[in-house]
Amino acid sequence: MNKLILGLVLILLILQGCNSNKEEKIALDPKTISDLSIYNLPSKWTNQEGTDIEMKDLNGKVIVMVMIYTSCKSACPRLVADMRNIESRLPENIKDNVKLVLVSIDPKVDTPERLKSFSIENKMEGEQWMFLRSSEENTREFAAVLAVNYKKISPLDFSHSNIISVFNAKGELAYQQEGLGVNSDETIKKITEEAEKLN
Repeated sequence: MNKLILGLVLILLILQGCNSNKEEKIALDPKTISDLSIYNLPSKWTNQEGTDIEMKDLNGKVIVMVMIYTSCKSACPRLVADMRNIESRLPENIKDNVKLVLVSIDPKVDTPERLKSFSIENKMEGEQWMFLRSSEENTREFAAVLAVNYKKISPLDFSHSNIISVFNAKGELAYQQEGLGVNSDETIKKITEEAEKLN
């Protein structure tokens, strides 16, 4: 019985030591957020699972982000295909360090339920995929940060910029790919460079 208690105390002391080392490591290497980071934005977002998040919740991942709307029949399907292509070409050893985020510019139509069904329809269901929506005001503010312009041109349609943005783990813009169906070699190179820093 005494040996059992001694063993448990020893395990607890080892675990305590691990925890204090972890805290020490964080204290020595703080995830400082610069003025240029999207993690400074206070806006609230909802993902395809109906979970509320803030941008800072993505801290520590390389983020590949695009703004779309799910009822789009022209540019967005191409942007979605470009995102899938980028994801398929990422080296396996960095995939856990990357989050692929699609932000809706049409929050009225793109409810969490709609985003969820869109993710299923487009085979973008893995952990690495995230779909976000927010208020129109937050969406407009975020689009300005990404230099994405959009405007409603009919009850169902928007015209919008076709930009895929890459953010480093601290939420700072690292690279932007502009256009549809363009060569994404440079984008993948930048994502890989940033993600390998986290390994």
